[in-house]
Amino acid sequence: MQGLSVLAFAAVLAACGKSEAPAAAAAGGGMPAPEVGVVTVALGDVGLTTELPGRLEASRVAQVRARAAGILQERLFREGSDVKAGQPLFRIDPAPYSAALQSAQASLARSQANLTQATALADRYAPLVKENAISQQEYATAVASQKQAEADVAAGKAAVQTANINLGYARVTAPISGRIGRALVTEGALVGQGEATQLAVIQQINPMYVNFTQSAAEVFRLRKAMDNGQLKGAGAQAASVQVILEDGSVYEQPGRLLFSDLTVDSATGQVTLRAEVPNPKGTLLPGVYVRVRLEQAMAGNAITLPQQAVTRSAQGDTVSVVGADGKIASRQVKVGGQQNGQWVILDGVKAGEQIMVDGFQKLQMMPPGTPVKAVPWQKPGSAPAAPAAPAASAPATETAK
Repeated sequence: MQGLSVLAFAAVLAACGKSEAPAAAAAGGGMPAPEVGVVTVALGDVGLTTELPGRLEASRVAQVRARAAGILQERLFREGSDVKAGQPLFRIDPAPYSAALQSAQASLARSQANLTQATALADRYAPLVKENAISQQEYATAVASQKQAEADVAAGKAAVQTANINLGYARVTAPISGRIGRALVTEGALVGQGEATQLAVIQQINPMYVNFTQSAAEVFRLRKAMDNGQLKGAGAQAASVQVILEDGSVYEQPGRLLFSDLTVDSATGQVTLRAEVPNPKGTLLPGVYVRVRLEQAMAGNAITLPQQAVTRSAQGDTVSVVGADGKIASRQVKVGGQQNGQWVILDGVKAGEQIMVDGFQKLQMMPPGTPVKAVPWQKPGSAPAAPAAPAASAPATETAK
């Protein structure tokens, strides 16, 4: 019996020692709660933007062609320069056309002389036929000759006008204003013989067109979501687009959406869209591939979160919500796309909640349920903001009684 009492007394002492150890550790403060970066949810209207591949195209393209046959004598522009509509570009040998004009003018003068003679004869016969001094047949013949002379004069004028036009074609001018490329022929070449020889190409690059395509299924999905009230139109800003250049930079001038095609390409299932982009400095060049950022709809009661705040998997998209007690809870959310490198969250969060963005590595070595200290998250590279008080601090470790 005495041995059993000694063993019982030792067990009590051991139990007291174990219970005092955590209390002492707690009294000493223990490990501080790890800090994690969070953003506070503020619901609002978020534009749903889409990035689509596109290609730049000159707003107007004109092929300069020779409409008169002959030897090209002179080039009157500098290759690669900007030209104005009506500016002379080439000169074709005008001698044959000048001679044709002179011949037409001579024929017109002869027709006008004949008209003068026929008119005088008809005027002289007019009073005589009333006095029966001449027959009605003679008078009718004189009037007919006058009408024929008038027709000859009209034909002569048309021939002179045609000769003038052909002579003008020997001086090739710019059909539109724009930037002209290299000359496709050189002086001394025979042009316009049998076909309208192409001499150069003028492209108007201010403004520029950007043609791009979008999946018909995506277009129908957006329209259905707007019809159901899940999304709403982006209003006046729906026509605004941004051009993303090949190096990833955003072109400084915003464009506007001109139209979307009414038909779907049967081979690709894509709908063609076109936007107009100002290009006053000539930065954009035709044929360059770009990406177009287009805002087509607005999501109500949504937010944007940095991409690292959202965990995407086959089971769904989740975020980590820091509660008032500092505990972290996983929450499933609905992602509606991305905007400027951030995910648009349509559902799953409430206003005022704190979403964890940074500090995941700190929790890997911590046991599950470890309280954290929430601090405002700052985007890397941005200026530090003024410290903000977190929504709730981690609860202090309870001291053992």
